[in-house]
Amino acid sequence: MKPAKVLMSDVAKAAGVARVTVSRVLSDPDSVAPATRAAVQEAVARLGYVPNLNAGTLASSRSRIVGAIVPTLSNAWFADTMDGLSKVLGAAGYQLLLGQTGYDADAEEKLVDAFLGRRVDAMVLTGTAHTAGVRLKLQNAGIPAVECWDLCDDPIDMVVGFSNEAAGEAVAAHLLARGRRRFGFLGADEDRARKRLQGYRAAIARAGGGEVVTHSAAPPTSIDDGAAGLAKLLAVEPRLQAVFCSNDTLALGALLECRRRGLAVPEHLSLVGFSDLPVAAACVPPLTTVRIASRELGERAGLLLARRLSREPGEVPRIHDIGFSLALRESA
Repeated sequence: MKPAKVLMSDVAKAAGVARVTVSRVLSDPDSVAPATRAAVQEAVARLGYVPNLNAGTLASSRSRIVGAIVPTLSNAWFADTMDGLSKVLGAAGYQLLLGQTGYDADAEEKLVDAFLGRRVDAMVLTGTAHTAGVRLKLQNAGIPAVECWDLCDDPIDMVVGFSNEAAGEAVAAHLLARGRRRFGFLGADEDRARKRLQGYRAAIARAGGGEVVTHSAAPPTSIDDGAAGLAKLLAVEPRLQAVFCSNDTLALGALLECRRRGLAVPEHLSLVGFSDLPVAAACVPPLTTVRIASRELGERAGLLLARRLSREPGEVPRIHDIGFSLALRESA
């Protein structure tokens, strides 16, 4: 015989309290006296009760869930951000619900609809480029929202990240200082990579440099994409002296293609990546790259949301620039 489902009323009876008290312990435990809270939590654990978190079920109508949307979890930098976010939110009593878009703007809007329909308490988005529908729905939802991995002057609510354009400019300045004059860019076909190219190209133009040879691959990109992309760049400009890759995965593929062709790095061709994966320092030669504190980014977003969700007094700033740095190694 199938066992009967444990109800909130069963927990209330076992703990010797009213049903509304159980609801309050589950939704806002700090509002209940410690002894009562302990009795309810013991009954929940003993009976194996799983609360129904649909909006309106609990006294506070809070789901204790934060929805987060990333382009992909196959890239370590997004996974690190989500790990940092999850740990901070978990310590604050919230669970993280993840969705991935595959770099598709319409898929992001459908995920936003799904999360808002399940009454999440807050949202985290990757990047600042969204459909008008996403912006409108989140602004109307009245819940905290954080955009990350980029910066903008007019976030939906809050933004935690860095300037992708400035990162591209910093890479160009470094390569120009190293005497490089023929430039390439190997990127993923997505908004943040295009901003890195924009900054890279602008800095080179200001210095009187020539046109940047570019190639883009559909994200999420792979090591094979990096190798194939460098081959295409060299087919257009065999005299390339420096290539900026929009992520370390592409840069590693480019490095392997250089080795296959017998092109010395950095003597013949300088290579720069982006994100500073652990393998960047371990490859031969070690890869110069843009270092992003991806885990710290997630932690910062989590702290901002926890503060807003706890309704602490005082205004929470909307724009948080965590910056970036160049990890200078032998490849450039």
